[in-house]
Amino acid sequence: MRHEHPPPHNRSRLTRRGRLALFLGTLAAIGVVVLVPLLRGGEAPEKPRRLLIPEGWRAPQVYAAVDKELALPAGSTKAAVATAGLALPEEAKGNPEGYLFPATYPVTSTSTPATLLAHMVRTANEKLATRAVADGGRAHGMTAYQTATLASIIEAEADNRADMGKVARVVHNRLAKSMPLQMDSTLNYALNRSTLDTKLSDTRIDSPFNTYRRQGLPPTPIDSPGLEAMAAAVAPTPGDWLFFVTVKPGDTRFSATYEEHKKHIAEFNEARVRAGSRAGQGPDAGT
Repeated sequence: MRHEHPPPHNRSRLTRRGRLALFLGTLAAIGVVVLVPLLRGGEAPEKPRRLLIPEGWRAPQVYAAVDKELALPAGSTKAAVATAGLALPEEAKGNPEGYLFPATYPVTSTSTPATLLAHMVRTANEKLATRAVADGGRAHGMTAYQTATLASIIEAEADNRADMGKVARVVHNRLAKSMPLQMDSTLNYALNRSTLDTKLSDTRIDSPFNTYRRQGLPPTPIDSPGLEAMAAAVAPTPGDWLFFVTVKPGDTRFSATYEEHKKHIAEFNEARVRAGSRAGQGPDAGT
């Protein structure tokens, strides 16, 4: 009788790739779709760089920072505004000033001026749409764009966050009385500068941003306001102030009468002289 020998025992082992193929084949047979990462080692995920946009920066400063971060020729980001399709309100007329929200933004190899600008504008719209800011703006009869404009003045004028509500109150009180705002920050914007020294001749320049000669808010924001300034714009501190001046850092004086304000202006000028600087009219409302 012929003996039939059993087949030898298969001692071979499936490789990791073989086991994975078998596993996937089984799942495919029962209609399960599985996404599996590549087995071969790939490159580590790109770690984003960070681009910081501080509160109070003007649009040209933001453009320059983006150009530098992306290693682009000067003017590249500014030129990209026209074709970036930014979600700006109609009032802005394509000008993103005031909507380049101050924050820290991730930058990768795929970032472009358009993507970064769009992120900033989207963030500004989100902040302006927060319940407190949006409801407060409507309560004061302001559009989101007007809120951004007022907030930009507050950002430029307030010496610190604690004073933002008081600065906002001065603006609201002046608007209610049809008084010109007389803000040096808007003059600085018109003259493309930043200074505490304002001359009488400066207050006579022909510019829509000259709030000494023109009533109401300026036609556009004058910088990138943060959320604190936006909140102050729609929830000003209660008070009857019409004037303010920062006599020295940390010491801003608010007053309801011009006589009191003139005394504070004199102290401001004296402090500037003692500091070795040319005395100016004073940096704030009613000078």
